[in-house]
Amino acid sequence: MADTIEEKPKLTRQDFSASHPRWCPGCGDFSILNTMQRVFADMGFTKEEVAVVSGIGCSSRFPYYVESYGFHTIHGRAPTVATGVKVANPDLSVWVVTGDGDGLSIGGNHTIHALRRNIDVTILLFNNRIYGLTKGQYSPTSEVGTKAKSTPMGSVESPIDPLRLALSANATFVARTLDTDPKHMAKVFKAAGEHKGTSFVEIMQNCVIFNDKVFDPVTNRKTKLDTMLYLEEGQPLIFGKDSNKGIFMKDSMPKVVSIEENGFSEEDILVHNTSSSHKSLHYMLADMKYPDFPTPIGVLKCDESQTTYNDAVTAQVKEAQEAKGTGDLQALLRGPDSWEVKEGDLG
Repeated sequence: MADTIEEKPKLTRQDFSASHPRWCPGCGDFSILNTMQRVFADMGFTKEEVAVVSGIGCSSRFPYYVESYGFHTIHGRAPTVATGVKVANPDLSVWVVTGDGDGLSIGGNHTIHALRRNIDVTILLFNNRIYGLTKGQYSPTSEVGTKAKSTPMGSVESPIDPLRLALSANATFVARTLDTDPKHMAKVFKAAGEHKGTSFVEIMQNCVIFNDKVFDPVTNRKTKLDTMLYLEEGQPLIFGKDSNKGIFMKDSMPKVVSIEENGFSEEDILVHNTSSSHKSLHYMLADMKYPDFPTPIGVLKCDESQTTYNDAVTAQVKEAQEAKGTGDLQALLRGPDSWEVKEGDLG
């Protein structure tokens, strides 16, 4: 009798739901959590095929709320733990959940090196431009002039731009989405999870208590069609309530133009290319911000040509084993020299 192959169970969002989440009412984390759980189900994962790793902060409670493997690690070190998880368990889909404080302040160095190494993990960075868990101090992404508990007269620091940081570290997948658009979030999460290499996703997230409506000019339903640019691969960079505005390149600089006015047509508008070899195009999109430009939402960059860190390490281990054998761990720990100390030898 032929052996039968047991089919993987088809799970739902509820199957990935663990304990009841505890955040402030109205927090954007609820929407992000629901979307993540739904994406895991839609991608056909089982609970044993996913690992969620977090650092410290409101967002970092995710491992408790997702029914999967999980690690709630220490401040800023989630990418480090995630690296070990992926190298030791290459078949796992590893997701890092962090915030603008956790991932870009004390954990900034770890984030940069995870990106440059191209580890096959997905990093979701919740950006609300404030420290929420520790009650409202300004963060690395807070705008100049932000009045918070630690900057009562307004911040004088220039903020970090998460997307520019990721591009500078040569991340192979860079995207932005927002907590108020679950459909768009799901689309970006799925693309990030399917990418081979480090995926970096900035999520514009609202902190209703300490930095409410910080992204309102961009996310407000009444204005967002004129202040936001949805990126679609192979499509012209067109936006506006009437889809009558676009991005035109003049002297290597972007310019907002009105289509069908002053001689401009859709053919003149720049076409989005996530895999472009011209890195300046990705930086250009990261630099575009309201009010001078619409704020881009979607995948800015996707480079599938780079070898992942975990694949390279696995290949090295295999090569070493084929050349020298599997080795002896105890012999390695003892080293080439050993001493036996007897009573009286020390005088």
